[in-house]
Amino acid sequence: MKNKLLKTSILFLVLTSTLIGCNSEKKEIVTIDTAPAMEIFTISKEKLATELRIPAELTGFQQVDIYAKVSSFVKELKVDIGSQVKKGQLLIILEAPEISSQLAAAQSRQLSQKAIYTASKSTFDRLFETSKIEGTISKNDLEQAAARKNSDYAQYLATQAAYKEISIMKSYLEIRAPFDGIISARNVNPGAYVGPAGKGSESPLFTLQQQVKLRLSVYVPELYTGYLKIGDELTFNVKSINNQTFNAKIARMSGALDSRLRSERVELDVVNKTKKLLPGMVAEVLLPLKAKDSNYVVPKSSVVTSSDGVYVLRVENNKTIKTPVQKGRELENRVEIFGNIPENSLLVKVVSEEIKDGTAVK
Repeated sequence: MKNKLLKTSILFLVLTSTLIGCNSEKKEIVTIDTAPAMEIFTISKEKLATELRIPAELTGFQQVDIYAKVSSFVKELKVDIGSQVKKGQLLIILEAPEISSQLAAAQSRQLSQKAIYTASKSTFDRLFETSKIEGTISKNDLEQAAARKNSDYAQYLATQAAYKEISIMKSYLEIRAPFDGIISARNVNPGAYVGPAGKGSESPLFTLQQQVKLRLSVYVPELYTGYLKIGDELTFNVKSINNQTFNAKIARMSGALDSRLRSERVELDVVNKTKKLLPGMVAEVLLPLKAKDSNYVVPKSSVVTSSDGVYVLRVENNKTIKTPVQKGRELENRVEIFGNIPENSLLVKVVSEEIKDGTAVK
């Protein structure tokens, strides 16, 4: 009986050892098989060329709202909406009778003071000539005559200045065009009260625009400002003129970012001799973004954006290494990346958050 139990125990131990051995062998095989097979590629640099479409606005190259400088009434309008005007052309005549009265009074004061000055100067000249004969005129009398003459002269100059000031005020009653352009707005009629302050100054008399040459203003996002420079030629189109593309060169760049839009204002000069384009039109500008230097360009699938940041997975010694990067421009299924990545590094082509740092790669 004891021999039978001993044989049974030995048999049980042998079977248990065999099963454990089999299980151990099976575990080792599973560990090798679970190492994921990943597609990898060698990173390379290239110059990425992309295009960006940004809305823009056309405005007159020069534009001004014309107001009255003195309180007055509209006497006569010389132009209307759509009128083509030249620099210096008369646009409107205003009327202010009190200014004419002030001018006449100033002119009378000037003539009166001129007569006083002429008399005092004549008196001084005679005394001066007489004083050449010793003992005829005292030195005190001569000095008083000189002082009177100088005082009268100063007052004469003051009346001249007052007359000139009122003359300038009267010249404001005739308003002329400051540059060549088109009258795009008119807000008054004959008889209307206008002035520099009060109800008569709420709206401009006219709006004058220069349309032979236009400004195209576009706000370029911060990410793309480095790709543009003064002199670059860009193309644009407007919705109201189908199937036609226009060209213009960058003439001005603000050199600073708008604090609200985080973008730089760029202006292009548009020659508009045919006057097809009108101020106020909304345009779409095509920005060709050509990289100056070669950068790393990888498939979008190889870049992960997660709560841990933006990163790629490099492969070294058959293990993944999480490497932080920054994304640049995107083109279809490719994207620029910037980061501390050695040349000719191997990257995992298709990455997800499930692949952890240090994962073995088959």
